[in-house]
Amino acid sequence: MTTGSSSQVTGYAAAWCIVFVWSFWLIVSRVASGSGLTIYDLAAMRYGLASLIAVPLCLYYKPWRGLRLFQIAVLSFILGPVYILFVFAGVLFAPAAHGGIFMNGVLPLISILFALVLMRVLPGFRQVLGGLLILFSAIVLAWDAGTSSSADAWIGDLLFLTGALFFSAYMILAERWQLTPMQIIFCGTVVNAVLYLPVWALWLPSGIADAPMGPFLLQAIYQGFVPNLIGLLFIAHASRTIGNGNTSFILAAVPGGGAILGAIILGESLNLPSILALVILTVGLLMSVRRRRI
Repeated sequence: MTTGSSSQVTGYAAAWCIVFVWSFWLIVSRVASGSGLTIYDLAAMRYGLASLIAVPLCLYYKPWRGLRLFQIAVLSFILGPVYILFVFAGVLFAPAAHGGIFMNGVLPLISILFALVLMRVLPGFRQVLGGLLILFSAIVLAWDAGTSSSADAWIGDLLFLTGALFFSAYMILAERWQLTPMQIIFCGTVVNAVLYLPVWALWLPSGIADAPMGPFLLQAIYQGFVPNLIGLLFIAHASRTIGNGNTSFILAAVPGGGAILGAIILGESLNLPSILALVILTVGLLMSVRRRRI
């Protein structure tokens, strides 16, 4: 196996691993809504706990040496509190399952739009058709989930869509700037911990003192270490090796993964329209993901 082929294999593996990571994130976030923790607490866990590992690594590798100040500022903002608070706030208005639909489910379409507008790259027929199938399945899943949602669910959906724009921009930069894992950890975790934690500690509402120990530990471990360390590194590796487009299409499997895990772990039912929509989403993925030439 050549080096290029090997890197593609690990890239696809990383992308599919993040599907499972984010599908479980949907389940964990549903539990968080009833734990008494605020969205500001979850953001503090995301940056603060991850920094316990990130700071020693960054002091050793000094990843800022390979970045311009502009790159540090842009990457830190894209992965910063604005992005993550939009995402966590979305769960307050809409079911967490909508996060998978309106964040990950639309990533392929955002990727096509960004490629067309920013890089003047026209999508192929298979990409367009696969994207349309994914969009159709996302609409069906959203409509089906929305039948039992509150009247304000659309607010959460817009917040999730905003989060998808932030994350799509991150994947594009990870590919174009060829960011290293330590550069991502430095900007996405350490810089934001320095900026956000003092603000959270001094002025933002917190429910940590009253949160039950079980839910608190679950959120601390998962929100604190998995998405902000493992997740970002997997995404960066996938974007560098198989491209932003292929990575985006694979991540569109998260709505299906979240729905399946919800049925298995939380006992949520999957009716016929949802099952058909997940099948259509899978077909769209298989049509759209193609081997990247190296």
